[in-house]
Amino acid sequence: MQLKRRIQPEFVDARGGITKVSDDGALIKSVLLITSKAGSIRANHYHKRDSHYSYLLSGKMEYTEKPVEGGETASAILEPGDMVFTPPMTIHAIRFLEDSQFLALATESRNREDYEADTVRVRFVEEKI
Repeated sequence: MQLKRRIQPEFVDARGGITKVSDDGALIKSVLLITSKAGSIRANHYHKRDSHYSYLLSGKMEYTEKPVEGGETASAILEPGDMVFTPPMTIHAIRFLEDSQFLALATESRNREDYEADTVRVRFVEEKI
């Protein structure tokens, strides 16, 4: 799992701060602001080509992932300022522990047709009753 914790500003002066959330050279084609209610689950899928970063702005979430072709399941609790990277062919799901907002920065277009062609839905993380 590629997880960055509590990303801090690199530059701060009287005007405020500048925080480099990512600088790895990835070509970002879409940026989504996603809100989620406590107890809800998102994802439960994988992408054939797309990779994306999930940067938590507020709330708390449990991110779980597993490679499509076997391997270990990994989970982490993210808090504001944390970011996780999801590569292609990685099953992933997010359970929101609090009302939350996060940015999803994706390497592929998120128009409906392209997104649906690239997304394979699975039952990975179940709803808690």
